[in-house]
Amino acid sequence: MEDAHVYFPAIQKPYPPLYLGGSSDAAIEVAAKHVEFYLTWGEPPAQVAEKIARVRAAAAAHGRSVRFGIRMHVIVRETSEEAWAAANSLIRHVDTETVKRAHERLDRYDSEGQRRMNALVMQNAPNLEVSPNLWTGIGLLRRGAATALVGDSGTVAERMLEYADLGIETFILSGYPHLEETYKVAELLFPLLPLSHAEATKTFRLPRPEELAGSEFRPKTQAADNAKDCS
Repeated sequence: MEDAHVYFPAIQKPYPPLYLGGSSDAAIEVAAKHVEFYLTWGEPPAQVAEKIARVRAAAAAHGRSVRFGIRMHVIVRETSEEAWAAANSLIRHVDTETVKRAHERLDRYDSEGQRRMNALVMQNAPNLEVSPNLWTGIGLLRRGAATALVGDSGTVAERMLEYADLGIETFILSGYPHLEETYKVAELLFPLLPLSHAEATKTFRLPRPEELAGSEFRPKTQAADNAKDCS
């Protein structure tokens, strides 16, 4: 991009880290040249390790290093039985014909990452646990990130640390329904993870709503510039 700008000040200086995801050779080459974090969807650890090796080698060829993140869902409960029941409940109304129609559409995407997700889902059906505690039920219908870590808090934490051992530093997690799952993750999972809260202690001022108009200019700044033009 050229002449791009953002209205909200970044905590990180001089700018926020840039993330990029993509499993194609072209995407990996862009990541190797330009970004701080390469982001993968939640594939089995062996596939993630292979992808990390590819990106590291590509970045090294440009004299750079890249850090790594993963994007996936999480379903965590106090017991494993409760977690798997919650996972299966999400797809309890999904029938074979609906899955077929969904994947007829998903197979049209030219995304390499989507192709890999589709393969994980369909090649392992009806066994949707493609790796210990890695569940592809969400991918029966959803495009994009289609896997979830499922289990009790100790097990899910252990699986996350396995990805961390591969080189994953950032976990971008979500769940359904969003708010309820956020509380469960915070209460059950976070206490078991080596989290750092240093960033949360930093303070900065966001622009007030009246300082922005139409996402195009800051009225107060624009008025000051107009006054200078008239003087």
